[in-house]
Amino acid sequence: MFDIVRKEIEYAGETLSMETGRVARQADGAVIVTLGETSVLAAVTFEKKPKVGFDFFPLTVHYQEKFYAAGKIPGGYLKREARPSEKETLTSRLIDRPIRPLFIDGFKNETQVICTVLSHDLENDPDMVAMIAASAALTISGAPFMGPIGGCRVGYINGEYKLNPTSEDLEDSKLDLVMAGTQDAVMMVESEASELSEDVMLGAVMFGHKSIQPVIDLIISLAEECAKEPFDVEQADNSALYDKIKGLGENAMRDAFGTIDKSERQEKVSVARDTIKAGLSEEELEDNNAVGGCIKKLEKSIVRGDIVKTGKRIDGRDLSTVRAIESHVGVLPRTHGSALFTRGETQALCVTTLGTGDDEQRIDALDGDYRERFLLHYNFPPYSVGEAGRFGPPGRREIGHGKLAWRALRAVLPAATDFPYTIRVVSEITESNGSSSMASVCGGSLSMMDAGVPLTRPVAGVAMGLILEDSGEFAVLTDILGDEDHLGDMDFKVAGTSEGITSLQMDIKVAGITEDIMKQALSQAHEGRNTILTEMGKALSSGREEFSAHAPRIETMQISPDKIREVIGSGGKVIRGIVEESGAKVDINDEGIIKIASSNAEQIEKAKEMIMHIAAEPEVGKIYDGKVVKVMEFGAFVNFFGPKDGLVHISEMSNDRGSKPSDHVKEGDVVKVKLLGFADRGKVKLSMKAVDQTTGEEITT
Repeated sequence: MFDIVRKEIEYAGETLSMETGRVARQADGAVIVTLGETSVLAAVTFEKKPKVGFDFFPLTVHYQEKFYAAGKIPGGYLKREARPSEKETLTSRLIDRPIRPLFIDGFKNETQVICTVLSHDLENDPDMVAMIAASAALTISGAPFMGPIGGCRVGYINGEYKLNPTSEDLEDSKLDLVMAGTQDAVMMVESEASELSEDVMLGAVMFGHKSIQPVIDLIISLAEECAKEPFDVEQADNSALYDKIKGLGENAMRDAFGTIDKSERQEKVSVARDTIKAGLSEEELEDNNAVGGCIKKLEKSIVRGDIVKTGKRIDGRDLSTVRAIESHVGVLPRTHGSALFTRGETQALCVTTLGTGDDEQRIDALDGDYRERFLLHYNFPPYSVGEAGRFGPPGRREIGHGKLAWRALRAVLPAATDFPYTIRVVSEITESNGSSSMASVCGGSLSMMDAGVPLTRPVAGVAMGLILEDSGEFAVLTDILGDEDHLGDMDFKVAGTSEGITSLQMDIKVAGITEDIMKQALSQAHEGRNTILTEMGKALSSGREEFSAHAPRIETMQISPDKIREVIGSGGKVIRGIVEESGAKVDINDEGIIKIASSNAEQIEKAKEMIMHIAAEPEVGKIYDGKVVKVMEFGAFVNFFGPKDGLVHISEMSNDRGSKPSDHVKEGDVVKVKLLGFADRGKVKLSMKAVDQTTGEEITT
């Protein structure tokens, strides 16, 4: 019934296995990849006819985590996996980016890759397993895919690279780098680092590329036994049409791309396209995809050729110059921190809000629930590029760009013990012409410093581009424009401080790049980053000493974990009373760390006093004010220290041996008592006669 093919190797200390032929047999390609006890099913399906009217490759990648994989039931009311989580969206993008450039040009058939996490051992992250599974499924599917690719995660622990570190390993790692590549070149890099040097980052990428070769060999071995016949893609010969279009519009297009201003340039490019179409016959215009492809080819040849030949770019810059920068902080009156960062025609308005522990994001993840205290949200409205378009919830691109900026900034945040705030940064892209994610890094850094967040150092980011010609000639571009990104071969984003790199992301549109190209890109990025940091420093170079008047103040205090129950009270009654009476916000964790938040210092002090009154331990020999709560024949019980009561024996009320307790006190009286000590089973012994009830001074005998 089943025609099963299975391959396996030892990989990073674990068994990596691939199996096909048992599950999802109606898909064009389906492979279950298992690393340790983490298993992912990748299923690939593609239509056998191209989409009519599509001028792009309709590829969709979906990565989905099933909670049953970790033996969990989803949280919330529905108890069913619903919309994709941020992790699922980011992993879908992670898989899409290295495989998309490897499909043959001209393939416009709708293609879908679905990766499902079936089992998770809570050690091996399923994202890399899913990438390998997707590559294997594509390779055996018969799709015109020029792979396979391999993928891995690289850590940097105690000065050494670590292949596929576990979640526990990553806690001690200065690097979390994910990369993918073919046998010959690197296709994609995504990373978060703790201010590492360019050499260390390049070494990590090359270490990863070498490490994935056995995985690629394993996929090839699997394909040799069970791959389907390659799908035949008809390549249309549009050379005659291209020559005609070039003759009709080359001069107008060259003049358009010689215009520095973006809006004016776009207008001229549009006019040049109209001129070209006006010179074509009705029959030629019927094939809209062919015409559009030839016009784009002409645009690419002009822009790319001029850059490689002359070293001059469409806005007049040389290869390594960063556009003009202006930075402003404190631009919004009521926010906790704000910054407007402008680089050329790219602009980000970044706003920082400080909150308490209650504002932390609670995340129900496959590998366990956790709380996140640093949030960064990126928004890209259509007006930022002068268009009227879709406006709604964030898409995959916005989530991805926001996560990249989040990674870049997280490395310089103060520890939660030193700065007990929840931090939310929102980046509103108000103008865009290249690298708005890196503008979010710069603006986010400035807005946090404006809010008083004590960052280790400011962070800046810059996007690098690449023009790689068939001849082998190439040009690396610093601070790319939107057109250079669109018509170029690489989007290489590097963020960091004056001390090192905090985040690196690379996407390639060709079949990979070499180590020499990456080395030059990192070197130029280092220079560009330092230039941007210098310009940012003119606005603000460190966190402000004073918070905004509208920001909450948070103070922390530590109590014994044994006292937590007393501070919270039955059903939260005590802590609610503290909040209501003091006006401050109070949050307590399982270790006895209490955060008290308010914009009013007196409210914080009031809450601290109330908590200390409950949680502090009474001291022997100290004098306290107390309230008589019960009078007995042998003495009176006095509440003198939060919930604590103590006994004042009749012998400690007066030296008059014939008197009774009711002769000296009644319930509700406020008295002064001295703590004499503790009797058996924690009973408290108090004395009234040892204290002058008028002055509160101790009476010595």
